[in-house]
Amino acid sequence: MILPKMPPAKAEIAELEPFSGLDLPQIFVVSNQQQAAQALEELMAERFVGFDTESKPTFTKGEKSEGPHVLQFSTTKKAFIFQSHVSESHTTVVELLQSTALTKIGFGLGGDLTQISNRFQIRPGAIVDLDCSFKERGYRNAVGAKSAIAMLFNRKMTKSKSVTTSNWAAKELSERQLIYAANDAYAAIMVYHALSDFEKA
Repeated sequence: MILPKMPPAKAEIAELEPFSGLDLPQIFVVSNQQQAAQALEELMAERFVGFDTESKPTFTKGEKSEGPHVLQFSTTKKAFIFQSHVSESHTTVVELLQSTALTKIGFGLGGDLTQISNRFQIRPGAIVDLDCSFKERGYRNAVGAKSAIAMLFNRKMTKSKSVTTSNWAAKELSERQLIYAANDAYAAIMVYHALSDFEKA
């Protein structure tokens, strides 16, 4: 099988069937040290996980983001949501980010990594940015999650702008926020595996 030379146009993507992502029963919010330990054990048992972050948007010129407020890690079956205000999970978050045994895969992670460095004073290890993966395959323009899902799965990934710009610093995230965040990371791991399968075919 050969990847399309160009990502599909927005109008073409809009006609596709929806992409089936993770739903609430497959999404785990880490809220204490015991849950953090369980998340660490399950995630470290994987070699590769999808990864992304969310931050409360800034609307004032010159305002500096205090993100990331949410960090999400996903396997092909479930996602773990970490919130920065939960201090009990910080040690686990840092261990996951710095681990070179666990490859974290995401889309357009440059800004995420800068925020992580500023907030946690660390440099994450074993990061794969799918933007680079597609560029290595000859794509001149950045290929985001929506285009990648359309190309590899022939499905439409829907992202709500109201959720994108919602308050990610909230102490309790809404169901829509949880599903959005989890599937950002889930899409990344699914695309990574699909790209690998294309190369084997």
